[in-house]
Amino acid sequence: MLDSIPWFVAGEFILVAGFTLIMLNAAIRLSASGWITALAWLMLLSVLAFSGFYQNTDSVPPRFTMVLLIPLLTIVYVFNSQRVHEANIPPLVLIHVVRVPVELILYQLFVYGTIPELMTFAGRNFDILAGITAPFIYYFGYKKRVLSRSLIIGWHIISLLLLGNIVIHAILSIPSPLQQLAFNQPNIAVLTFPFVLLPGVVVPAVLFSHLVALRYEWNKEIVTTLP
Repeated sequence: MLDSIPWFVAGEFILVAGFTLIMLNAAIRLSASGWITALAWLMLLSVLAFSGFYQNTDSVPPRFTMVLLIPLLTIVYVFNSQRVHEANIPPLVLIHVVRVPVELILYQLFVYGTIPELMTFAGRNFDILAGITAPFIYYFGYKKRVLSRSLIIGWHIISLLLLGNIVIHAILSIPSPLQQLAFNQPNIAVLTFPFVLLPGVVVPAVLFSHLVALRYEWNKEIVTTLP
């Protein structure tokens, strides 16, 4: 971890990552092998981050790309598994509340000089809106069932766009051959533990949750419109 970041900020983020995994498990009930794989990935990310592996940003492609690539490949692999088809959708909506504390932590990281302002809600990152509205969608969309399917689908799509916006800005702010933004105060926090778990665990979990929930809503719409 960077010396400029207080321990309590790191502790806050570890709690956020833990909550994300708990909510993901509530939705799809990870098998024993699934938990072993998840824990192995957490350990690998952590060990490499502690060793400074990701902070070597001169390589092509940059080493940090594996942090996102491996989870994305995993999502593609498990997306059509039976366990995912039987997912409990409400927790996959409620999981998005983690985006509120994540944004508050990102602001703290900006204050401590380890990410640029554009990655916060004071800059170009509006992802906190998805986190604030997630309880509303969860309660009125899945518990009370008073929201239209179109509104729920629209919320997922807009929230995905918000996620894509911050991911692109974050990648382009990392000091590497890909950097295009924030040269005065680049994004270095995500190259260290525990903040490497943001692109390595939290972001993929949020993306996965949106995709599974969208497929559920889409398939439900097809079923209800069949003759």
